[in-house]
Amino acid sequence: MKNKTAFQEFLKGLWDENPVLVSLLGLCPVLAVTVSAENGLAMGLAATFVLICSSFLVSLLRKVIPAQVRIASFIVIIATFVTIVDRFLAAFAPDISRNLGAFIPLIIVNCMILGRQEAFASKNGVGRSLLDALGMGVGFTLTLLVLSSIREILGSGTWFGMNILWSSFSPWAVMILPPGAFLALGCMIAGANWINRRNKS
Repeated sequence: MKNKTAFQEFLKGLWDENPVLVSLLGLCPVLAVTVSAENGLAMGLAATFVLICSSFLVSLLRKVIPAQVRIASFIVIIATFVTIVDRFLAAFAPDISRNLGAFIPLIIVNCMILGRQEAFASKNGVGRSLLDALGMGVGFTLTLLVLSSIREILGSGTWFGMNILWSSFSPWAVMILPPGAFLALGCMIAGANWINRRNKS
């Protein structure tokens, strides 16, 4: 972990340790809110903000927080920033807030965010923790954006609400339903595994 350069610390979250495609963390919002690219991007940015801010604070306080209450402390810190995001969206983006619904508060127990606090931020300095959080957040956001774009384009014929396919295109309704989320994500994970095997051979 210490042998990684600062740039490698950031890059690992984009592919090698991607929270969705490799670690399979935080799949509840990944599957639930990715019916549109707007929702996927909003959820990714919200999770990234919470991850970066909580990693900063956990790393800063890592020598102060008693080991016996570290998980409870992490949850309180995460919940603080989730509340900020929730209130911000409710005030400035009410439509997105309604679309994401309960999945914003559920960021508090997102395995990706809590896992990074336990596995990395609580054991490393502020600089590396921020790079780790930024990389994981960007990787998470990009994966959500790709997945939600696939589902919206095939399921609705639109992207960010704009019609982009020919008028005779018949949308695949299954793509905006739960089975479509599993199908699209499964294909993405299979593709990532195939690329990784090709690179190793």
